[in-house]
Amino acid sequence: MSVGVLLVGLGQIGLGYDLGLDREAHVYTHANAFSQHPYFHLMAAVDQEEQRRQIFAQTYHCPAYADVESALRHHQPELLVIAVPTGLHNEVLQRVFRTHLPKAVLCEKPLSYDLNEAREMVQACAAKGVGLYVNYMRRSDPGVIEVKRRLDKDNAGNPVKGVVWYSKGFLNNGSHFFNLLEYWLGPMLHSQVLHCDRRLGESDIELDVQVTFERGNIVFLSAWEEAFSHYTIELLSPCGRLRYDRGGELIQWQSTRPDPHFPGYTVLADTPETIDSGMDCYQLHVAEQLAAGFQGRSCSLCPGAQALATLESMQTIIGEL
Repeated sequence: MSVGVLLVGLGQIGLGYDLGLDREAHVYTHANAFSQHPYFHLMAAVDQEEQRRQIFAQTYHCPAYADVESALRHHQPELLVIAVPTGLHNEVLQRVFRTHLPKAVLCEKPLSYDLNEAREMVQACAAKGVGLYVNYMRRSDPGVIEVKRRLDKDNAGNPVKGVVWYSKGFLNNGSHFFNLLEYWLGPMLHSQVLHCDRRLGESDIELDVQVTFERGNIVFLSAWEEAFSHYTIELLSPCGRLRYDRGGELIQWQSTRPDPHFPGYTVLADTPETIDSGMDCYQLHVAEQLAAGFQGRSCSLCPGAQALATLESMQTIIGEL
């Protein structure tokens, strides 16, 4: 028995990123992922733009509607996917809840730019018994899960120091890596803003900040998206060095070894071990984790309450300015 999916929002993450690509080799969108995964049934989509609706219908052979009310008159989805602009997340959720309660909601990140609104979303889902997940998709990647397994081992975790480079906004894209570090190293304990580069409109900012997580200290540094996209993490522990490069497409681990020339010294291995990454099909891995959640199995997706904690921590940092 498959789980019916209603996709609200046909922008890049909803529909656009893998149009024109080999959609089996590159699964970057919700539409592609849920059309492929055998546990799910892509029922319909919603978007205000007629051209997007036409492209979706022609590509995935499913109906598309101009508003959620019209869609819900014809479909009763068990999974609601919210992929509209961040400022509309709560509005879409509340409009759906007026007439229908899905079993679960997958919402794009961040939940909201407004903390009170994000809390309202988490509380509404909890009160109605609806599971809420936020699409920090890297947490579903097999390589990321393997890194967590290694960091959780007694001899590989503490203490950890690292550097994160991000671009395109602290809340927008920086939140991906902040949430990822929470997944690997535990919650934020405290922070110190080092430098503020600039504000991006009214809702986001580029800043450099040192963050102490439960299991390590990380410095976040902002790059310039208009020059080039840059997303990378370097972590050091007493057991070696992790490189999470090109946004997660390349994950490498260098263990330690005795220095062959200087007895008593230790160096990093010359040849790093590559940890397999699934970033070419990242949304399919999200669907796989959702399927695990629906089936009562262990699920690495970010729950709504954890995504709210991420947002609260990041807003605390911004509040230091």
